[in-house]
Amino acid sequence: MVIDDADRASVEAHAESVHVPVIVVGGGQAGLSASHYLQKRGIEHLVLEKNRVGHSWRDERWDSFCLVTPNWQCLLPDFPYRGADPHGFMLKDEIVAYLEAFAAFVKPPIREGVAVTALSRGPDGRFRLRTTGGSYTADQVILAVSGYHVPSIPRVGERLPTRLLQLHSQQYRNPDQLPEGAVLVVGTGQSGCQIAEDLHRVGRRVHLAVGATPRSPRKYRGRDALDWLHAMGQYDITVDEHPLGEKVRLKENHYFSGRDGGREIDLRQFALEGMKLYGLLEGVEGERITFADDLRKNLDAADAAYLKIRKQIDDYIAAAGIEAPETPPYVPIWAPPEAPEDLDCAAAGVNSVIWCTGFRPDWRWIDLPAFNGEGYPVHHRGVCQVDGLYVVGLPWLTTWGSGRFSGLARDVAHVVDHLASRTPARQAAA
Repeated sequence: MVIDDADRASVEAHAESVHVPVIVVGGGQAGLSASHYLQKRGIEHLVLEKNRVGHSWRDERWDSFCLVTPNWQCLLPDFPYRGADPHGFMLKDEIVAYLEAFAAFVKPPIREGVAVTALSRGPDGRFRLRTTGGSYTADQVILAVSGYHVPSIPRVGERLPTRLLQLHSQQYRNPDQLPEGAVLVVGTGQSGCQIAEDLHRVGRRVHLAVGATPRSPRKYRGRDALDWLHAMGQYDITVDEHPLGEKVRLKENHYFSGRDGGREIDLRQFALEGMKLYGLLEGVEGERITFADDLRKNLDAADAAYLKIRKQIDDYIAAAGIEAPETPPYVPIWAPPEAPEDLDCAAAGVNSVIWCTGFRPDWRWIDLPAFNGEGYPVHHRGVCQVDGLYVVGLPWLTTWGSGRFSGLARDVAHVVDHLASRTPARQAAA
């Protein structure tokens, strides 16, 4: 949203504003973690959450959703996973229960159902926050709202026949939600692959537009691949140390599954079982959809990423002298046809489309010089270039685990340490 002069005047006319030394925007795992560390420092603050704790896990995931990272990586600050299955993968309801238990542990000063609609800075240097529950001012603000704000749906979808039900992955819940018939799933990130599998398992005919997302091993050489990568220090590599630098933030996550104890996802296997694979969606003319001639290239690229991880693990095992069982070499079990194929939705019985095409950030409600040319907050380890402004919970904020339960605590602790170093003594408890 564009903040016009009237809105700015309304915010800056803050006679009725409530002042809080620190305001945390967002009450998910990042915001709750910030509250935990702020309380440990004795710093007065308020958390504003536009929905309720656990909303994105509870209300924006499909019914069979589960973590792809093992439970032992659930390491919210001073609240690690203590269940009976550390190498399992929590289901959706278990994730919500874990987060609700963390909220009960933290006991944050929180207002749920309050959305921040504008953030700016007044001439006195204080931040101004306009919300659906009144106006606030703050000396410092922590943004804990992730980067997944608005579902991203290609506009080519506007050209599809109106008879087709179109959903974004955020809206998908289960196969029974869809009309009978075949389903076109667009996108093969973690959501696309897992939703395609969800439909495939119940016998739905699935047509899958395959992108260039990499894939990962699941179990390898006797352990979960993420166990190996953790031991290898992959989760400790920072953005500053990574060969790609800040460009690593643009990389897509590898796809695999935590379902039924965890397993790999090989789209070639799906093809052998009857799933129809295509390249990237390219165009729409009525009922006919065309695809790019890149299916073979995309599958090969996913396999190359998969094999690279296996080799990294092999090299680590050899260098460390670890005894580990061998895993048979990977051999592709299916190859696509030479020429790209079109999809006639009517002839193929396709009655619904699920767009698994990710999200885009929307920071337009922030009227501060805090962003680069791509609209990403300019920061170092969560400390923004705007004095007193912080961001936590973004993927690759500092490390691979930054946007996950595993690496969040370290990032938030650093941000709160920095915030505390510039907090006047009168704002913190002795």
